[in-house]
Amino acid sequence: MSVSTPNPDDLEEVILSCRYGDLEDIQQFVEKYGPDALASARDDIGNTVLHMVAGNGHTDALDYLLPLVPPSLLAARNAAGSTALHWAAMNSHLSVAQKLVQRPDGPGVDLIDIKNEAGRTPLGEAEMAGWDEGAKWFVEVMNLEDGSKGEEEELRPEEGVQNIEVEIQDAEGQVAKMTLGPTPPSSSGESEKTA
Repeated sequence: MSVSTPNPDDLEEVILSCRYGDLEDIQQFVEKYGPDALASARDDIGNTVLHMVAGNGHTDALDYLLPLVPPSLLAARNAAGSTALHWAAMNSHLSVAQKLVQRPDGPGVDLIDIKNEAGRTPLGEAEMAGWDEGAKWFVEVMNLEDGSKGEEEELRPEEGVQNIEVEIQDAEGQVAKMTLGPTPPSSSGESEKTA
């Protein structure tokens, strides 16, 4: 099959098709121009086909596109420095966020650490949007290691260490208080597990 090269109007059309989730038009674009042409499609501010489907929650279009686009497109940034994952987070699309992070040959959880020009990661955008479900999922899957590999060591407080009261303020000014410090052994003999 011989494929032709898309002109700027064709690229604009596929971006719009992704924005509106028009899977049939996206498929026709790929049939006519091949999957490689998807990676070069950008709007005036650098949004890719993945930005458009992710920001608008079009999982069917995302399922079609993910195997066709290069893994590097998942980390592609628009003019504001945001990735498709940022857009999924801003618009509270959990299944889209999961698919972007879980693409087998993609950047994976490293996508969660990318900061946009506003200095926010997708987790930060989820928090700004008040999207607790997404923020919780990001925290559950993100890489919280300090970069050291090897055996995990259990941290134990020194004897005589007192509890520390911590207050954390989120972007909306809400304050959460917590106490950090040694915990007494459980009387039941089982360790408590938090979600």
